[in-house]
Amino acid sequence: MNTRMNQDLSSNAAPTNKALLGVFWIYVVVPLAWGVINTLVQATKLFH
Repeated sequence: MNTRMNQDLSSNAAPTNKALLGVFWIYVVVPLAWGVINTLVQATKLFH
């Protein structure tokens, strides 16, 4: 019974779209990097 459930789940799983995943990571990393860099620039102004 468990093997049949595992086969059903694996056959219904869609393949990962690597391009969409890459776009998503760019969507996440670019604003994150901008925020970190902006914070560091503001911090250096504080200590000068």
